[in-house]
Amino acid sequence: MEIGGRNRRCIMRMAKTLQASLDKANCDYDIIPHPHSATSLESARMAGVPAERVAKAVMVDDRHGNYIMAVLPANRHLDMDKVRMSGAWHLTRESGLPSLFNDCERGAVPALGDAYQIKMLLDPSLTRQGDVYLEAGDHDHLIHMSMEQYMKLVPHAEVRELC
Repeated sequence: MEIGGRNRRCIMRMAKTLQASLDKANCDYDIIPHPHSATSLESARMAGVPAERVAKAVMVDDRHGNYIMAVLPANRHLDMDKVRMSGAWHLTRESGLPSLFNDCERGAVPALGDAYQIKMLLDPSLTRQGDVYLEAGDHDHLIHMSMEQYMKLVPHAEVRELC
């Protein structure tokens, strides 16, 4: 799939933080509509894109108000032992996320920790892909861009094994 919809806007509920981040970085991207889905893996299936290229954001916290966004392919599972190597982290309850991502629908968080001022861990299996898809902040669209463009959006991400 060719990428070329530079700063394309459409009638959808793209997260404002995501839109601002894309605009600031002057990224080239496409918006991929798909039937409503509940998970990143289902979004990949509904959009007809490879699940290993869909960046899934999994939030962890230390129960003291500190958060980390772990980003991995939608078809993989987070290995909490690999996250805990850097402290006592736990999966965040979804009920605690609306205040962090108030411009997103529940469960449709874009995999962009930097945009939300949240530390981000990025699994290297995702970085080896030529392109990436991420939630747009709703359950009906994905953002598609080259890995090079994505890395411009997350310059502070720590790349390490998470799966």
